[in-house]
Amino acid sequence: MLGAIDRDRYNVIPIGITREGVFVLEHDDPARFRLDADRLPHVADNGSRILWPMPGGPRELRVRRAEGTIESLGEVDAVLPILHGVHGEDGTVQGFLDILEIPYAGGGVLDSAICMDKHFMKIALAADGIAVAPGITVRRPRWTADPRAVRAEVADLGYPVFVKPARAGSSVGVSKAHDESELAEAMSVAFAEDDKVLVERGIVGREIEVAVLEGRGAEPTRASLPGEIVLTTREFYDFEGKYLGGDGADVVCPADLTDEQTARIREIATRAFDAVDGRGLARVDVFLTDSGDVIVNELNTMPGFTPISMYPKCWVATGLSYADLITELIELARD
Repeated sequence: MLGAIDRDRYNVIPIGITREGVFVLEHDDPARFRLDADRLPHVADNGSRILWPMPGGPRELRVRRAEGTIESLGEVDAVLPILHGVHGEDGTVQGFLDILEIPYAGGGVLDSAICMDKHFMKIALAADGIAVAPGITVRRPRWTADPRAVRAEVADLGYPVFVKPARAGSSVGVSKAHDESELAEAMSVAFAEDDKVLVERGIVGREIEVAVLEGRGAEPTRASLPGEIVLTTREFYDFEGKYLGGDGADVVCPADLTDEQTARIREIATRAFDAVDGRGLARVDVFLTDSGDVIVNELNTMPGFTPISMYPKCWVATGLSYADLITELIELARD
């Protein structure tokens, strides 16, 4: 995104967050954050400290340099919180920016929190009449105290099942259990990421994804042409396939669908976005079964934005370029 944003229109202030939660001023160098399978980028503590503006006054952003000097970085028009997972995609940083009265792109507190917790996301979608995969939610104390009962409920769902942390992202901690012998290990992997785990029946169908944008003003929610994840040698679309360009999964957009299928999937995607009070953007992932059913798997309120990611690919296929998509997100934040 650093490399694609319209520099004639926007002045960019790159802010990084260290693993310790410190906001630092980063170098405006897209190459520094390029995804590399051998060495993923990270934010180091360079000694600088971002000084956020207080609400009720000018939105002037300042930085305290490592040597102690303080300088102004200018007034902030909008923040692009390009963050995945806990504290970035769960409404936490969105609430922080709301308190500071700084506009930001993407989901708000409510839709971010709901969609980050797949348990509550499924409740919200089902309440609006949207089909979701059958499954159960298992909390760590129950699994520890009564694994036999959990195993029986999973058996009732029918194998294979997908076991996933309720509040993680990017397919981290997700496993496919083909039978009961693989369930314990899958639960252990998921519980390493979260104390609440979803076990869902494996849906046989095509994996279709739709990029969604909030409508401008009174306009309705917008949906891109659907794309498809075509698996060849991978069991499912995991972290490596999503971000590192690993073999075994192809991202195809637009998907090879009939006009009726395309229209129905786009309509369900916008319904799902509206059902969680969506703001800004989301990627809606669905399964299209052989019988023609459309089942929503999940919504991602800050989907992957790499050149190989489905979200920008789908908008490009729909006629909105990568750079113009970033502009649209910023202008939605500023409206």
